[in-house]
Amino acid sequence: MSAALQLERNMSDAEWHARCELAALYHVVNELGWTDLINTHMSARIPGESNHFLINNYGDMFDEITASSLVKMDMEGNVLTPGGKFNNAGFIIHSGVYKARSDANCVLHTHTRAGAGVSLLRNGLRPISQDAMHVLDDVVYHEYGVPATVDECEALGRSCANGSCVVLLNHGLLTWGETIHGALMRLYMLERACELELIARQLGEPPLMIEDYVQRKAAERMKKVRPTEGYGLNEWKGLVRTVERKGADFRR
Repeated sequence: MSAALQLERNMSDAEWHARCELAALYHVVNELGWTDLINTHMSARIPGESNHFLINNYGDMFDEITASSLVKMDMEGNVLTPGGKFNNAGFIIHSGVYKARSDANCVLHTHTRAGAGVSLLRNGLRPISQDAMHVLDDVVYHEYGVPATVDECEALGRSCANGSCVVLLNHGLLTWGETIHGALMRLYMLERACELELIARQLGEPPLMIEDYVQRKAAERMKKVRPTEGYGLNEWKGLVRTVERKGADFRR
């Protein structure tokens, strides 16, 4: 972004970088097929502005989103981007996580078939796959509440105090992370675990359970790996290259 344009938009370098990263995330999510028309959302906290986050302009398809089209909001629900539109349920979900977790800098929420399918089952994920080992120690099940209410905002914050891979019962999935690529990697592994769980439930015989000792060792490893800067970074870079090769123009 040119210095003149940055000055015109009253935007820091950190905010512009966050905008480009979040816009890229929307294109990556679109590439992975995790969209539900316009009705899910990803957000990112603005570095150095703990009370402000970016989210999609409600009504835009994910492959239409650009860095400059994202909407800046504060935790009280005020829109700081002239003309920006937001989904109230989206605001409640994302602000609830950011208020509860000072270490959350990105939140992803989806309604995928696999994620929504597992959300119909209480404690639905079992230790049956390598993919589940990436997330199972950090999975939280959040009761379905009245959408877009203060009570739901606070309840979600309490759930996120216990883990970063959240199954929203009767609803879908949510992950949060210290980085955009870390939150995406959590969601990728959670989504994979859900897909395999649903497949296993259709096989006609009980699946093999991973031994408790192996589960404990996996949990120990993931507790060290997930919060690091490098978690999911190489996968993220590869996915961004993929959407760029296909013509995604999000840095504008």
